[in-house]
Formats: sequence, C-alpha cells, structure tokens
Amino acid sequence: MIILGCKDIKKSYGIDVILENLTFNINEGEKVGLIGPNGAGKSTLFKIITNQMEQDTGDLFIDKNKTVGYLAQHLSLDSSSTIYDELLLVFQDLLNLENKLKKLENLMNEPYDPEKEDYHNKLIKDYTTCSELYTNRGGYTYKAEIGKVLKGLGFSEDDYNKAISILSGGQKTRIALCKLLLTKPDILLLDEPTNHLDLDAIEWLEEYLKAYKGTILIISHDRYFLDAITSKTLELINGHVNCYNGNYTTYLDLKEKNYEIQLKAYNIQQSELKRQEEIIERYRSFNREKSVRAAESRQKALDKIERIKAPDKERKIKNVVFETQIKSGNDVLHVENLSKSFGDKVLFNNLDIDIKKGEKTALIGENGRGKTTLFKIIMDDIEPNTGISVLGKNVFIGYYDQEQSNLTSEKTVIDEVWDDFPELTTTEIRNALASFLFTGDDVFKKISALSGGEKCRINLLKLILSKSNFLLMDEPTNHLDIVSREALENAILGYDGTVLVISHDRYFLNKVVDKIYELDIDGVKEYLGNYSYYVEKKKNPLRYQEEEEAAGKTKTQIQNEKRKKRELEKAEKEKKSKVKNLETEISNLEELITKLQDELCLEEVYSSPEKSENVNKQLADAQTKLDELYEQWETLI
Repeated sequence: MIILGCKDIKKSYGIDVILENLTFNINEGEKVGLIGPNGAGKSTLFKIITNQMEQDTGDLFIDKNKTVGYLAQHLSLDSSSTIYDELLLVFQDLLNLENKLKKLENLMNEPYDPEKEDYHNKLIKDYTTCSELYTNRGGYTYKAEIGKVLKGLGFSEDDYNKAISILSGGQKTRIALCKLLLTKPDILLLDEPTNHLDLDAIEWLEEYLKAYKGTILIISHDRYFLDAITSKTLELINGHVNCYNGNYTTYLDLKEKNYEIQLKAYNIQQSELKRQEEIIERYRSFNREKSVRAAESRQKALDKIERIKAPDKERKIKNVVFETQIKSGNDVLHVENLSKSFGDKVLFNNLDIDIKKGEKTALIGENGRGKTTLFKIIMDDIEPNTGISVLGKNVFIGYYDQEQSNLTSEKTVIDEVWDDFPELTTTEIRNALASFLFTGDDVFKKISALSGGEKCRINLLKLILSKSNFLLMDEPTNHLDIVSREALENAILGYDGTVLVISHDRYFLNKVVDKIYELDIDGVKEYLGNYSYYVEKKKNPLRYQEEEEAAGKTKTQIQNEKRKKRELEKAEKEKKSKVKNLETEISNLEELITKLQDELCLEEVYSSPEKSENVNKQLADAQTKLDELYEQWETLI
C-alpha cells in the first residue's frame, strides 16, 4: 500500500529549478535511500514532505492516518532542561497517566465508606482503565527504552543530568535523533543521520533501523549504511528522480546497465532524427510542389516523435591525483609511550605507533577519545604529557582539518588557494579550481558563502597542490557527496605517499586502508587489514592466531594472547548466563505485575482498604525491582 507519493513536483528559486516533474511512490514498510549530489534538492524535498516548504506545482500524498517524523541535517535544541528530562517529554502521556494513577491509588487507600459505594466503584473502574492504558502504551518499559537509545547513540548515565544548553552541535543532533527514535513515527525521514556518530553508534543505529517497523526514507552519503538498511534507492539528479529496487550496491549495478541501455536508445534515435532531417532538407531543396508536400508530411511525423532524453550525467571532480614532490624515508612516523590528558580527563596512555612509507592507515575510536588531539601532537601543535612522536627523514605533512579552520571566511575562493600557492599562474589556478567544480563566477564567491561540501573541496584541492608525502586526514569524507567520495578514494589508492586518516566512513575504510589502529584509553590495538577484516577479527579473535604468528610474534606474546582469549571467552560465557537469568527474572516479574493488577480488580480486594493497600505495595515493589532488572539487562547487552 502506498504511504507516501509525489507526482510532478516542481520547486524553483528564481530561475534555478531545483525539482522538476518529480514523481515517485513509497510503500508502507519500505526502507528507502535518497541519494544524489550536493545541491540536488534532497533536503528541499524533505521540507516539502514535512510542510516546511510548499512546492510550486504538483501533488504530494501522505496517508492521513500516518505520523511523520523528521531529523534535519541542521538543527538546534534551545533547551535549558537536562538530556533525560528532554527525552521524557516524548512520554508526556505516560507521565500524565502515572500522576493520575498515583492520585487514584491515594484515593483508593482512603477508608471504605459503604454509603459511597458508587464512588469507590468508579475509582476502581478508573484505576483499571488507566492501568491498562499505561501497560499497553509501554508504561513499564519506557525508561528502559530511553536508556537503550541514549546508550546506543553514545551517551552514558553520567550525561543524563547535563543541560542541553551546554552540549555541542553534534551532541544536540544526537539528542534530537534520540527523541525522534523514541517517538516512533510511521514515516521516518532522516537527513544524514550518521553525522556526529562514532562507529559503535552507527552500527547500533543500523541494527535499530533494520528492526524498525515503520517506513524509512534516508538521505545519506554513507554507502555502507545504505547497503545495510535500504531495499530501494531513489536517485535525485537534474531535478527528477530515478527509482531502483535494491540497496546502494544494487543501484550502482542497475544504474550502469540502465545508462548503457538509455545511451544506446538515445544515440539510435538521434541518428534516425538526423537522417530524417537530411531527407526533409533534400526534399525541400528540390523546390517542387510534390517534394515540398512530402517534406511537410515527414516534418509533421518527425514532430510527433517522443524524444528520448539523454541519460543523466553527474558533475564529477576531475583530475584528483595526489602526488609527492619529495620521497620520504621508509620510517615515516614513530610514536612511543605517548599519553595525553586535559585536567582529570585522560584521553590515552601508553600509545605506540609505527607507520612505514606507503602505508594507508586508519585511526578509529569513540568520539572524544583524542584522535584529533593525536594528530595535533604529531604536528607539534600540542605537547603530550609523556612519550615521544618523531617524524622520519624527508617527511612533509599535509593536513586535512575536518573543521575547515584553516580557511579564511572573508577571502574569495580563488584568493584562498592562490595565497597558499603564489607560484602558480592564473591559468593553472583556474584549471585546478575547475577540476573541483569551481567555474566561472564561482571562483569569486567568499569562503563564508560556501556549503560544507564546497569547503571540503577547497581543502582537498589545497592538499593536492601541497604535494606532501605524509597526509593526515581528519574525517575527509564528511560533507562530500558520494561521487566526490569515490574520486577521493581513487586518488588515495593511486597515491605513492603515506596516509593516516581518521574516518567513520566504513565504505571508505574498506576500500582505502590496509591497517587500522583502534584507539582507547590504554593506547592502540593494531589490525592488519581493512574495515571488514577489523570487524571479523573483533567478532572472531581466535581465527587469526596463525596470521599473528606469521607476523613475527614471540612465544610469550602468543601465550599472552591465548590467555586473554580464554579470559574473554570465559567472560562472554558468564555474561550470556547472567543475561539469560535476568531475562527469566524479568519475565516472572512481568507475570507477577499482571497478576497483581488483576487482583486489584477483584471485589474482595478493592472493597477492603487493607487488602488493596497490600496489593498496591506489592505492585510498587515489583515495578521497582523490574526497573532495576531492566537497567542491569541494558548494561549487559
């Protein structure tokens, strides 16, 4: 059943047509990816769907019985309440029911007056009705649900009482996402939901959305994320939508095949049109009545032919090639016993890293663990508390800053690049900018007027022009559309220098890197492979013993690894046992609560204040215990 549809939607800003003849349908329960280059109109479409903006023409259909929830890419939560209180607002109806139940309980515990039998019966009836509503709406599980979502998106219990006003923009976005998920709308619209999430949170969100019972439409440039969740892809390009049944990888295959078919049909028709036009022109050149009529007849027939449109072409970054001006030595970076703290906040200790020439290495870890700080230590911008960081011979660093802090907002695009590379000619600068899609008057735009993606392209261009032999790249794919990400990946793969990159883009990590360092408070753990290898190694550490032995580990190291594996297996077994026992206890308690609620409806109980009070006390104790068990269960899973 169609739950959302657009027909011939058009939206323009002045002479710029953003959406034109946009038509598609989404069925109930579908999980759909909406992709396209930056500026294609994806966020505009979401605003039309959510009535934040009106289309110029066309029809929008949304099932009137369905709710719509929207997570925008850019938002702000201006709230002085705490994180937990903000999320409690989602369950205001349950909070109201809780208050009503408490008032009814207090009234029911008053001495029974036989002369007010109708009054007491009404209290019991109201209590029973409210209790059933409370249970059916998740009154006994909503606090556990809040905890699950907060934990999944990277918040600890220590964060619950923090005021939202002191949070960063990324943290506020995560709180908005928490609220949206807890609301559980029938149609869920997500605009770049993986921004500001670390790998653990992204993986949790994936699993949550896979199990989501509603309909989902996701704008994302995270190809790994799209592959995991979506079963249908809408490509927004040149103002209209192309529909593909399948996830992102399937879309790529179908798109290539469709492009070849469309291009062939287009070229055949163009050849035939040209042939007919030549015949018509030849008839006209005869300048005879019969030939003129034949020409007119053919022209009418030609005008009636429905023209096949040329297949869509994306604007792509061109000539993205990283080159080195000077070759480095084999030893590029040596980090030993490094530690860093800010006050009482310890980022990492005992950090050891060795990077060799030509390696493509990723640095991953939870948000706030100090990955960017480590980059700044390597560049001598920050002093470590202990340890050393040493660059090898002839190593020249090129740094990509995800915050774009090295750009001057008042400069024009051309001046921003030219001031850093004054030796280049006007033609060289203009050609370089054109290859990164800055053409014509675009080069005279101020940096402050650029989008996040455009600023990224400027920094990537400057990095290429630097011809450095050691690239430190901090989240280089953020704000880049998929086409630009693919161009960057291919450029890094062809680079003869060395790369150390911080990234949460798993597709990028799979394609580009050959080694991963996972950063935690006790240093780093090394994985000799791409992201898929890292995931498999984390899930099945026992499978890679031979590989580690081949890498030259000592017997003592191997024995220590085996001991740790045994301890890990033992801990995992104990954890599973605890979870199973807790689930049994939870099930028993939920049955007891249902039984106690039924007892409250019995005449011999509600007509006896003593029995009623006793049952209510048992019910309250059981609920308190159930909340505690749910908290323990959430901690273990």
